[in-house]
Amino acid sequence: MIFDTHIHLNDGKILENLDKYIEEAKEVGVNKFLCVGYDLESSILACELSNKYKEVYAAIGFIPTEHKKWEGENSINELIKLIKNCKKVVAIGEIGLDYYWEKEEEIKEKEKEMFIRQISLANDFNLPISIHCRDAIQDTYDILKAYPVKNKGVMHCYSGSLEMAKEFIKLGYKIAFGGVLTFKNSIISKEVLKGINLEDIVLETDAPYLAPMPNRGKLNEPKFIKLISYFASNLLGIENSKFEEIVYQNSLKTFHVETYEDDN
Repeated sequence: MIFDTHIHLNDGKILENLDKYIEEAKEVGVNKFLCVGYDLESSILACELSNKYKEVYAAIGFIPTEHKKWEGENSINELIKLIKNCKKVVAIGEIGLDYYWEKEEEIKEKEKEMFIRQISLANDFNLPISIHCRDAIQDTYDILKAYPVKNKGVMHCYSGSLEMAKEFIKLGYKIAFGGVLTFKNSIISKEVLKGINLEDIVLETDAPYLAPMPNRGKLNEPKFIKLISYFASNLLGIENSKFEEIVYQNSLKTFHVETYEDDN
């Protein structure tokens, strides 16, 4: 069984054929999806999809690049409404820092404010977080260390060094691997995978983005997570079924999804 811990089923490219994509993913062993929001509208849709499909769970929040949509406590109050009205919200995310797109110090400070406030929200409801971090590894680490998250979470689409991965793991976070791992030039991602324990790994597609080889540059379909799984287990020299079972259990524990099973 496979748990896709970060996917945008709420993206229009996936939504238009959602039933098909979900069924095809189930055929290759995917039985759980964490549909991740990045602003209020996408978070609402993630909740709606979680209510419609038993395999789907929701993460809600504001990604740093959507700072123009952030309205402080008004945004937080809207997220609280979703948590209270949607029983399958299992995480706050994706939240974090992004200095790739944003270079101005004023915007960086706003991103930090958004990140810290949403960490507080996660703690208020005992939820883990899904962390977006791009070109901001040290500031992300510093915030997570200064503002501990009770139920930890996942470093989504991790692109940092092995050394920093180990530091995030010490804080209690899992490292997520997706299609980038399969790219020929992803030397560091491969080093990270081989340098950490199996218990610290989860899988994701980030669909419809970052399709794995040999589909790089194309729309990333949910079923492609199986390609990532095969690639990772082969790289580690581990039987695929064993690898998937360990990673699946990691995902269940991280997002506490087993506590929701009786309701579905």
